[in-house]
Amino acid sequence: MPHLLFDLSVSPPDDDRARFGAAVARRFGEIMDTGTDHVAVLVRAHSQGSLTLGLASDPARGVALASADIRVGRTQDQERRLCLAFIEELERWFGIPKDQVYVVLTRHDGPEFQLVDRVLPSWSAGEDPLASPGS
Repeated sequence: MPHLLFDLSVSPPDDDRARFGAAVARRFGEIMDTGTDHVAVLVRAHSQGSLTLGLASDPARGVALASADIRVGRTQDQERRLCLAFIEELERWFGIPKDQVYVVLTRHDGPEFQLVDRVLPSWSAGEDPLASPGS
């Protein structure tokens, strides 16, 4: 169950946050070769002074810190494409310059992701982690 967290120094309206979350979940599924029903997205807005990124040349335009807890097994190419997709979507939806985004990935084995009715399996290509066993 990927947990995708975006901390922003801008305050977009809730409907834009929801559309951003849907876009990010869709991109996650495409790039990571998995379904999207298990993708959790959290967008948090902070005051401009709350986020500092040393490489940001114009913090007034927005800064974003993104972190993604994902299951192990993806290729470096998939992980890089995912990070770039996050950066693109942050610019597209919230106008945050691409060079003012920092993304961190943390990899976990499947059983570290827990739902009320199951424990997720380790990742495999083309899988649906929410499918019933044997379906």
